[in-house]
Amino acid sequence: MATAFVPSTTLRLRPYSTLRCLSFYPKNLTKPYPVFPPLIRRSPISPRRFFSSVISGALHSGERTKSELAEKQKGQMGSKVGEFRKKLKIVDVKGGPDEGLDRVGLMIVVAGWVRTLRAQSSVTFIEVNDGSCLSNMQCVMTSDAEGYDQVKSGLITTGASIWIQGNVVPSQGSKQKVELKVNKIVLVGKSDPSYPIQKKRVSREFLRTKAHLRPRTNTFGAVARVRNALAYATHKFFQENGFIWISSPIITASDCEGAGEQFCVTTLIPSSREAVESPVDAIPKTKDGLIDWSQMIEPELAFADLKDDMACATAYLHILNLWGQPIGGAGLGCQQTVFSLEIFDNFSGCMVQRGFSLLVKWGCDLQSEHERYLTEEAFGGCPVIVSDYPKEIKAFYMRQNDDGRTVAAMDMLVPRIGELIGGSQREERLEYLEGRLDELKLNRDTYWWYLDLRHYGSVPHAGFGLGFERLVQFATGVENIRDAIPFPRTPGSAEF
Repeated sequence: MATAFVPSTTLRLRPYSTLRCLSFYPKNLTKPYPVFPPLIRRSPISPRRFFSSVISGALHSGERTKSELAEKQKGQMGSKVGEFRKKLKIVDVKGGPDEGLDRVGLMIVVAGWVRTLRAQSSVTFIEVNDGSCLSNMQCVMTSDAEGYDQVKSGLITTGASIWIQGNVVPSQGSKQKVELKVNKIVLVGKSDPSYPIQKKRVSREFLRTKAHLRPRTNTFGAVARVRNALAYATHKFFQENGFIWISSPIITASDCEGAGEQFCVTTLIPSSREAVESPVDAIPKTKDGLIDWSQMIEPELAFADLKDDMACATAYLHILNLWGQPIGGAGLGCQQTVFSLEIFDNFSGCMVQRGFSLLVKWGCDLQSEHERYLTEEAFGGCPVIVSDYPKEIKAFYMRQNDDGRTVAAMDMLVPRIGELIGGSQREERLEYLEGRLDELKLNRDTYWWYLDLRHYGSVPHAGFGLGFERLVQFATGVENIRDAIPFPRTPGSAEF
């Protein structure tokens, strides 16, 4: 079982604890430094003694209380802490409605990596990107700028990290509204000439072998930002709707939806060159034969039925659409259509006429080609929820419907991807659950804890699982799911 949703925590420093940590720093930290000021400057006074004398002096003084001292220190150091934590990003300059024109005339500092460098007779153009947005900052540099010798000598090349200070001016080109007239440039990290990501276009397959560097490209930088926005929206949605995040086991002995028949943990998988003939074929795969990355986000709703489950999934997709559209551009789609497999006969005729490779009939699960037909053609490119699947093809814990043939299960299908969300109302009735375990010849003792939940205050409940990587794939339009994952794991390939 996967987690309900992945936590995203940030380091938060309480004001007093921050001040105590910094209280032995010298006070004269106002002198400018070439690039980055050192964290601590040496002092002839022992840091520990200096720290102790400040605190003990404050505690024993009748003139100052601890809170008064803290307030004074906050006033002296608060701005410095703020300057340290806040860095000006390119998106801050160019991301506004004026695309940077409101900052014309200001002197700013940007830091990032060189995308391209073009040296002409009297001027040099450097495109810098810091990962905050798709757009680069065009920096225009003449020979009178401080640090120009680093450019002239060839030290600054594509892939190098640099620190640039300059004035924002209106751009003379048509690709951007503003550019940076460089006053000073500092090489922070030299890039070796073998840097593999140059201006020329390279294949996605090649970039997968450079997974540690590919976020510097436009495509994968955008994928990372969309992924971040969707993750934030996921946390925001569930936290604001009363969910509590829990971390469930990654490895379980429970056989859910036949996973136990496919999944094995072993040290016997051979090296990559022998992977074709290895038992690695037993690793869970999707209907298209790819590694199944589908589980990550799995909310559960107490006192809820299948309709509540579908409503929650739909509301969640709406929120993701609002967050994903400004980042990704295309959005996720806002309309949902719900239909039951009980009315499957209405579609079976036209689906057979489509000439699918696999026959469409009752009792068989939908394949990717069927799912894409429903979303892309039958319902005009909208996400579709399919409900009430045959019980023979679904897990034992899904609630049986009154017809005895189907279970209260649903899948949300989306164009290009197929299944994005899969969920169900869980079987809360003990006798039905035990009967289903017996039908499938599953050992009741293995599921003692699950049955206990039906013994002690059982309630109707439902939940769904969403494949986060599939969501990123859907939002960004990347064709291969491996390109939606920062460091994908495949058989014989886990070097990053």
